Amino acid sequence: MPDETLYNRVVRVTHVYLGPAADRFIARQVQNHLHKQPEELSEKDLSRLIDWIRVTVSLLTEDSEVIEEYIDQLILLTKPSKERNRSM
Repeated sequence: MPDETLYNRVVRVTHVYLGPAADRFIARQVQNHLHKQPEELSEKDLSRLIDWIRVTVSLLTEDSEVIEEYIDQLILLTKPSKERNRSM
């Protein structure tokens, strides 16, 4: 999926953990913490976004295994696509 934006990839991963709320959740994280529009999300923003997501999701659940699994999946998005495909 070469046209797929980074934002869409983050939402797709998040959907596994938050269901239909994923798009709205990620849009708010990007807007409120990175001060940009979701479509402006770039690779250099991903580390900060992941940090904010970890904090926010930790407030929603105490299940550290689920949080770490989710964060690990997001971190995979920082890897080159060949490496990502091997890990999935």
